[in-house]
Amino acid sequence: MISKILVPTDGSGTSQKAVDFAIGLAKQTDASIILISVIDQSAYIATAISAEAAPTHLIEPIGEYLRTAAEALLEEGKKLCKKNGIHATKIISTGHPVEEIINEAEKANVDIIVIGSHGRSAIASAVLGSVTFGIIHKESRFPVLVVRR
Repeated sequence: MISKILVPTDGSGTSQKAVDFAIGLAKQTDASIILISVIDQSAYIATAISAEAAPTHLIEPIGEYLRTAAEALLEEGKKLCKKNGIHATKIISTGHPVEEIINEAEKANVDIIVIGSHGRSAIASAVLGSVTFGIIHKESRFPVLVVRR
């Protein structure tokens, strides 16, 4: 039986489709939803600049902006869940997306991960999004339902 669904979202069209699908699944199974957005610091910290040389006044506003954007995105998803009678919680994490998503799945003891096939990746030509690919191929006990674009 499905009682907890983890839905990683990044604001992309396919992640929104995954949220919508998870809501439908939750309605059928009377499950709750955990919405997670992971801020990948490696996406905005240049590797060409050492940590000591990077001006924090440039890095901190980007991190704050991403956190604010993630908060708004998750709040929108939570409102959609509430509108459909689904209990939802939201989590913002910072780190490597695949690791953070799997860690949260383990911590919350979810029954399934519902994820979009492609996110906001820099490599648009990938056959499958890198985070989705990583979650599918990570050795974990969680079933993964991939929602196509």
